[in-house]
Amino acid sequence: MGNKPLLLRPTGKDYLWGGRRLNDEFEKNLDMHPLAETWECSTHPDGPSYVVGGKYDGETLAEVLKANPDFVGKGRNTNGELPILIKFIDAKNDLSVQVHPDDEYANEYENGQLGKTEMWYVLDATKDAKLVYGLKHNSSEKTLRKAIEKGTLMRHLQQFPIKKDDLFFIEAGTIHAIGAGALIAEIQENSNVTYRLYDYDRVDKNGNKRELHIDKALAVANYKSSFEPKQPMTVLKYNCGVASELLCRCKYFEVYRMIINTERRQKVIYQSDEMGFRVLLCVNGCGTIAFGNETIYFYKGDCFFVPADSVEINIHGQAHFLDIRG
Repeated sequence: MGNKPLLLRPTGKDYLWGGRRLNDEFEKNLDMHPLAETWECSTHPDGPSYVVGGKYDGETLAEVLKANPDFVGKGRNTNGELPILIKFIDAKNDLSVQVHPDDEYANEYENGQLGKTEMWYVLDATKDAKLVYGLKHNSSEKTLRKAIEKGTLMRHLQQFPIKKDDLFFIEAGTIHAIGAGALIAEIQENSNVTYRLYDYDRVDKNGNKRELHIDKALAVANYKSSFEPKQPMTVLKYNCGVASELLCRCKYFEVYRMIINTERRQKVIYQSDEMGFRVLLCVNGCGTIAFGNETIYFYKGDCFFVPADSVEINIHGQAHFLDIRG
């Protein structure tokens, strides 16, 4: 018979740097102001996703996967946890300058958690939007610690302008920050470990500065100068009603951009095999997905978890998806 796709509802985060676009443009309808992030496909306890409709309506995705381990893939015992986490991020203001540990460090110092390697796909960006990506030159812990104390850290960091459809791969250890005006889809390891180096001396709604984690951040940072990130060449593969391209492949995830443009009675067939799950994140457009006798309308911002060994899914509409495989 095959396993049916699950429409997900996210958990939101009201971090102080967030804006309104996820509610206004993606119709998340979450009572948060600001709404900085939505954790679209998540089994992390800090921000679970919930199933909408069907036999699992209202359950967390983690609960569903714990009861159905085959949904993750053949021979993969994850105890209800996915290896990846998928978010939308609306940066009205600059995010803190931060760094993430690798798996080995996080496992030892963060109670067995995963590290955090991630990928950013730029959904939209204002004219002057930038991001921080690594160091301008080779440095050292002593040099950066002194710069933090003097308030001159930004002089050591590379900043790059960004635009819609740009892609950035952020390995664990890379000092980075998303800048004001960026709307991002983020695919990452299933982790919530972030070490802040600098937060512009901002205060939260209670007048308190956010915690910094300078010692841990400097312990995991990569002190080599970072190469200028180059955008991959667009290599679209066309089929009837669909074009796709590989955006990113690493040991944690694969991400494809999939462009659907079907005629009136045309459909695109989509299906996972028994070895692994997939996630469909709609970043623009609308349409329907149909399987068996069921049809679900989808819109910009919707996220579907497609279990391993899925039913045959027929996609119809005009839409852009990120097709993610963990």
